Amino acid sequence: MPRWSAAFLLAALAGACATHHVSTPIAPQWVVPNTLSPDEERQGFRPLFDGTTLNGWRDFKRTDTYGWDVQDGTIHHAGDGTDLMTVDEFKDFELRLDWKIAPGGNSGIFYRATEEYPEIYWSGPEMQVLDDALHPDSHNRLTSAGSAYGLYAAPAGVVRPAGEWNQVKIVVRGHHVEHWMNGVKVVEYQLGSSDWTAKVAGGKFHEWPNYGKAPQGHIGVQVHGNEVWYRSVRIRTF
Repeated sequence: MPRWSAAFLLAALAGACATHHVSTPIAPQWVVPNTLSPDEERQGFRPLFDGTTLNGWRDFKRTDTYGWDVQDGTIHHAGDGTDLMTVDEFKDFELRLDWKIAPGGNSGIFYRATEEYPEIYWSGPEMQVLDDALHPDSHNRLTSAGSAYGLYAAPAGVVRPAGEWNQVKIVVRGHHVEHWMNGVKVVEYQLGSSDWTAKVAGGKFHEWPNYGKAPQGHIGVQVHGNEVWYRSVRIRTF
């Protein structure tokens, strides 16, 4: 057995630690929720939630915010109500936010959603928000946390447990869409591609001919009968 020098062993250990760090992306932790970092200010982000009111938001097909309130600096839902969405519409953007869900809970984040149909999910693609440990939707990766609901599956093991904050971003530029969760890109697809078209035709979304086709629309968060919290909602447009 060779006798290694102490210096060699320390260098090898440092290299191993560095390799592990690179292979395990860590999402930034926000010291002060609902604020912009200096980098985000330089990049042109703006807040969509001020941490104290629901100004700039309204319910789908309504003018109020029934079922939603502000709780400890979060957009909070518990019980009845309808899906909540931004008053403004967005075309090409990067959306960032934090979410946490109650045990067994289910919600979602919609983008480029319109009000042409009775339900927001008939038009707007959705990033799934879910407790993967307890909710039955996690039995299918297509409907698990981070997925493009029913169409593109997110990998297991990225979402944090119920009651813990997850940092996500959704990037929509032209037809290209990316979902990121806790520093990991979990979904990537092209709206209107042959693959997208085939997946839509093969699922429930084929019933709504304009699903995912709007060039711009509202950002929305879903009511699904479970308690859910959102914070640090911010966006930049391209």
